[in-house]
Amino acid sequence: MPQVYGAETQNWSISQAENKYVYIANNKGLLEYNGANWELYPTPNETVMRSVKVIGDRIYTGFYMDFGYWKKNNFGKLEYSSLTKKLQDKLIEDEQFWHIINQGEWVLFQSLNRIYLYNTDTEGISFIDANLTITNIFNVNGSIYYQDVSHGVYKIVKGRPILVIDNPEIINDKIVSISKYQNEIILLTATKGFFTLSDDNINKWEILSDNLLENTTVYSCTILKDGGFVLGTISKGVMYFDPKGEIVFQINQAKGLSNNTVLSSFEDVEGNIWLGLDKGINCLNIKSAVQSFYDDKGVIGTVYTTIIFDGYLYLGTNQGLFYKKLDETEEFKFVEGTNGQVWNLFTYENTLFCGHDAGTFLINKGSSKLVSEVGGTWIFRTLPNHPNWLLQGHYTGLSLLEKKNDTWILKHKIEGFDYSARFLEYYDDKFWINHEYKGLFQLTLDTNFTRIQTVSRDTLTPKGKNSRIITYKDDFFYVHDKGIFHYNKKEQKFNKTNIINEAFGVQKDNVGRLVKDNKGGLWSFAENELNYIFQSQFSENLDAKKIPIPYTLRKEMIGFENMLHLKDDTYLLGTTDGYIVLDISKVHSENHTIILENVEVKQKDTEFEKVDIAQEDPVFRSKLNTISFSYTIPEYDKYLISKFQYKLEGFYEDWSAWTTETSKVFENLPFGEYRFVVRAKIGNDVTTEEMIYKFTIDRPWYFSVFAIVLYSILFLASLFAINKAYKRYYTKQKEKLVEENKKQLELRQLENERKIMKLNNEKLTQDIESKNRELASSTMNIIKKNEILNTIKKELQKSHQETNGLKNVERIIDRNLNNKDDWRHFEEAFNNVDKDFLKKLKAKHSNLTPHDLRFCTYLRLNLSSKEIAPLLNISVRSVEIKRYRLRKKLELEHSDSLVNYILEI
Repeated sequence: MPQVYGAETQNWSISQAENKYVYIANNKGLLEYNGANWELYPTPNETVMRSVKVIGDRIYTGFYMDFGYWKKNNFGKLEYSSLTKKLQDKLIEDEQFWHIINQGEWVLFQSLNRIYLYNTDTEGISFIDANLTITNIFNVNGSIYYQDVSHGVYKIVKGRPILVIDNPEIINDKIVSISKYQNEIILLTATKGFFTLSDDNINKWEILSDNLLENTTVYSCTILKDGGFVLGTISKGVMYFDPKGEIVFQINQAKGLSNNTVLSSFEDVEGNIWLGLDKGINCLNIKSAVQSFYDDKGVIGTVYTTIIFDGYLYLGTNQGLFYKKLDETEEFKFVEGTNGQVWNLFTYENTLFCGHDAGTFLINKGSSKLVSEVGGTWIFRTLPNHPNWLLQGHYTGLSLLEKKNDTWILKHKIEGFDYSARFLEYYDDKFWINHEYKGLFQLTLDTNFTRIQTVSRDTLTPKGKNSRIITYKDDFFYVHDKGIFHYNKKEQKFNKTNIINEAFGVQKDNVGRLVKDNKGGLWSFAENELNYIFQSQFSENLDAKKIPIPYTLRKEMIGFENMLHLKDDTYLLGTTDGYIVLDISKVHSENHTIILENVEVKQKDTEFEKVDIAQEDPVFRSKLNTISFSYTIPEYDKYLISKFQYKLEGFYEDWSAWTTETSKVFENLPFGEYRFVVRAKIGNDVTTEEMIYKFTIDRPWYFSVFAIVLYSILFLASLFAINKAYKRYYTKQKEKLVEENKKQLELRQLENERKIMKLNNEKLTQDIESKNRELASSTMNIIKKNEILNTIKKELQKSHQETNGLKNVERIIDRNLNNKDDWRHFEEAFNNVDKDFLKKLKAKHSNLTPHDLRFCTYLRLNLSSKEIAPLLNISVRSVEIKRYRLRKKLELEHSDSLVNYILEI
């Protein structure tokens, strides 16, 4: 639609470049489409653009009073060059250029009055004048033909026109197409259909589809590469004929076309048909593996089940049952009496059964017969050894149909199971019913199939919405969102497995729901793809084919997926608004090339400026650190979605998430070297080649090499200046400190001298006091000894008179030998010499006696045992014993020296 591509409604001509970009001549200018985005290049003189033709790297266009070519510049944008400036003669007034063709080095521009011949080698331009009006121009295998109204068809030979057809039937009608098929020239006129030209004879080409061309005005025609014809009509849409002239399909607005008037058509390199409409642009994927049949009127509704029976295709929908001839394009017809929800279609013994919300119907083309009024028939299953019985599951359990007198009737409802039986299978001599919310049941029935004998529930398998059971070949599977479970007969239980992984040979998560088609093939409905699983032709293993159509485009009814084999490799998938036909033989992988559209850079708070994308490894200024990339893959298949991943090496190394966005902006990048890498995924096939763009963001001036060298010089100079300043500072500080230290030393020296004098004075005082005490003590000792001697003298004098005189003398001597006063005098003198020794000794060893203290003082004087013995008036042996006892009191080890210990206190 015009609001999508951003231009006006009418589109007159279409062409394609080698990179698959599509160019369209629109009323407003030249449209460029790259598969993701549209861009409009307005006509330079703001007139309607009538024609476009891509030749090499030039896009030739024709419009009002001008023709020329567009060419991509290095920034990815088209620039226009006019060729009319090279004309020696002026253009005819009001001349417009409707068609452009090429042959060799010549490009021909056709207006209604002339044909201009432009030589791309010499760039010279000549022209051919019309006798009246030129309506069209054609290139037929290298031969150039054109029609001149009222004169006929001309052929250009050596630059001159030669009349080749002057048949009145042809002259009086506009020729839309001239092509060659086998050995004949085929002409298509606007209103009279096809003609053949052979040996200068014009004959009507009689085809089976001639009736379709009656009362039809053909405005445009494209000859396809396979020789087929795509006819654009006025008011009747587009028609596609094969090379023999037989209709393949006709599409109009009622069938999805945007408009019924087709002004132009074009076949691209991938076989897609582009249509320029009177209002809009359409692309037909006629060679796509997918054909969509859209119920635009809402008559059919959501397709829940499909079947082929007796040459008819039946669709069971939420609005009833519909049918039509299998290979015809006729409209679907409604089967009377089937209004409402159809759940299942089943054939047995040449009878078509319809499981309906209202019960079970027998179908005969357009009529129906209700044979069971038990509501909500989900499914039908045959019974072994009972060919005339059919088991059916419905909303409230199971019931049995019986064939009597060549007709089917309801035999009875089976008692004992009243839950919904939508999924019903017979396997391992047991009946299995899966209820999405209540779980998986295993049942046994009596021989007459009237009652359920046993019911057991499998508690190990997870229950849940969209779970189902399915038999495939000789296996039985339980399918759940949490995985696929395979039934092991020996173990009598389900084990988790994944036949999808076995088929593909690789791990695939989220395999989706499994559905079996009428041919026995198995289909997996995943979020991003369909997978067809089938028996390999060359081994006993399974094989698989991936069809990359995401759910968003399939739109099947989740939980009611259905797949029908039509013929060969063609399958029908029911959707919520019609159905899709898949031809899996057309599904193939194709390697695509990612195209870098443009690169733009900017600095903060400015507009983007374009970059020359032809330049290799560009270097951007440091402020231009916001960069934008636009890239694309020109893929025009509706069912192939292009997704992209990117990474910016040098900034972050991890791939981004997959996205359909075709542009990316990186802001405020730091300086450095970068590689922008993009890869794509078409459907689910990742491209083998990556698009790589290398670039560098330059260092800012303050991080340039010159700046760094300058910074280094300034830094070294600063270090030198700081060092020099520090040296001066510390020199002054040192001098100041030396001066202060000198003064401090002098003061300390004076203070020390004062202290020394004080100490000397104190010592002298102590010496005087000590000498005084010693003198006093000596004096007292002399006095005492004198008294003792006088006493001894007196006792000796008495000894002559008394018998006991000598004994008294001995007692006096003994008393003086043990005189405690002598010890006190000794202790006082000792303390004067070794001040506080006895105090320290008592503090450390409070258990010492006065005798022990005296003994310690003698040891302190380093006296030997022989010297100590007379002082204590004991023997040397007693001194040794005293030593031993003192060691024990002092708690000395055997290896410790007693004298050293006393001296160290």
